[in-house]
Amino acid sequence: MQFNQLRRRDFITLLCGATALPLAARAQQAVTPVVGFLGNTSADKTFVASFRQGLEQIGYIEGRNIAIEYRWTEGQYDRAAALAADLVARQVAVIVAVSLPLALAAKAATTTIPIVFLMGDDPVKFGLVASLNRPGANITGFSFLGPIEAKRLELLHELVPKASTIAALINPKFSSAEVRVAAVRDAATALGLQLTVYDASSESEIDTERRTGALLVTADPFFDGKRDRMVKLAARYALPTQYFTRQFAEDGGLMSYGSDVANAFRQVGVHAGRILKGERPADMPVEQPTKFELVINLRTARALDLEIQPKLLALADEVIE
Repeated sequence: MQFNQLRRRDFITLLCGATALPLAARAQQAVTPVVGFLGNTSADKTFVASFRQGLEQIGYIEGRNIAIEYRWTEGQYDRAAALAADLVARQVAVIVAVSLPLALAAKAATTTIPIVFLMGDDPVKFGLVASLNRPGANITGFSFLGPIEAKRLELLHELVPKASTIAALINPKFSSAEVRVAAVRDAATALGLQLTVYDASSESEIDTERRTGALLVTADPFFDGKRDRMVKLAARYALPTQYFTRQFAEDGGLMSYGSDVANAFRQVGVHAGRILKGERPADMPVEQPTKFELVINLRTARALDLEIQPKLLALADEVIE
């Protein structure tokens, strides 16, 4: 009798264990958070490692205790709405949107899923958050706080002081195109420069030769995605050009001035991780850059037969020999 009871208990234990293990495995899979990453172009892909570093600071490692669904507009901002809607339909835990057009698309797609943005514009001005310190609703992130084209144009003028006419390249399809044009025009007027604005929202328009004393490329992920092409074109036309991220100067561009993009992506990863841990976007202040970098490529300057003034070299955070 005792033997039969023992066998019955063993059988029940084994049966319960066999049933419980698959349930536990399914439960573990169900709670693995999924982050939806809404990106612009291949240029963003170079910063994904920095984004993952931010997540890892909070304890999330892709493929181990978190999954990431990537969606790319490839510079076609009209695709953002559909891609954001797809991430919402997949019920991701957080949406990361890495430009103003993508953040606007994500905000329009959901009022409940937390959103973390990365942008070069003022999120208050474009209605994404109520304030920088208390964003409110379901959205927060990292902002470079609007165009710095005035400072960039000033630096370009110092680099090429004899150029009385300077051109600005802008993508009219970018959400803040008008804001950027206005900032550049105001800066040109203050410096007594004649400004020509060129539109470019396709590769053929980028390839057009610009006859001007110098060129300022306005900050736009679309242009970042064409970095190699733009640097080579500037060299072909012997056109002194100023860019918005250090990666352009590292790739052979003459000069860049802007914030540390890799660090911004890392901060966005930190924000996303904190939200996954339970923090509310409404209570998380929008992060801002603490430093802007000036990078000058001396090799390119020599190829253009430009003499860089010692004062400007002294201001540079990095000089590429």
